[in-house]
Amino acid sequence: MAKKILIVEDDDNIRELLRLYLEREGYEIAEAENGAVGMTRFKADSPDLILLDMMMPVMDGWQVCREIRESGSTTPIIMITAKGETMDKVTGLEMGADDYIVKPLEMQEVVARVRAIFRRLAPEEAGKLSFDNLVIDKQAYDLVVAGKRVDAPPKEIELLYFLAQSPNHVFTRAQLLDDVWGFDYFGDTRTVDVHVKRLREKLEGASDKWELKTVWGVGYKFETKE
Repeated sequence: MAKKILIVEDDDNIRELLRLYLEREGYEIAEAENGAVGMTRFKADSPDLILLDMMMPVMDGWQVCREIRESGSTTPIIMITAKGETMDKVTGLEMGADDYIVKPLEMQEVVARVRAIFRRLAPEEAGKLSFDNLVIDKQAYDLVVAGKRVDAPPKEIELLYFLAQSPNHVFTRAQLLDDVWGFDYFGDTRTVDVHVKRLREKLEGASDKWELKTVWGVGYKFETKE
């Protein structure tokens, strides 16, 4: 099921841009044009993450953040602020925000920070995935294909695990570099192609119920079949 993100932002253009980019990443989006509407949508929609502008009419982001935390909710909050002063960031984090982004927004950074929070919140038991004739154990760095342990370097296992934990979701090479190699990695996207090629050699013929598939012109996905 797609993660739901609530965008609370009074600037229509920024809100629309955030919606377009995040929907492209496969997230479900709810929107609010001010803090009061944001609180209503938060209670009604139970989002998995909130992008919260600090400076808004009716009810500002500080109050929204305070009320959400006072309600006992631990829903991740990423502050959006036009102010870069250290005290604004510190105040927001002390009030319970999980991260902050300073305007003007770089959409790739927003997406990367959202994905990073969801990764950080993934339960520990999710470190092991099982499919027909395939077990991927990211914690032990084990890859078992058709009942046999297959030697694979850590990055191949991390890549396969990342794709397999979101079956049938297409990721671009750039997204895979950000999420598997890290946001600060500046290597060539062909690195992904090489790792996928090596994984396919190890997985060849193991099952007809799943496939490490190329989506031409886009990227890769771990496709499961009925």
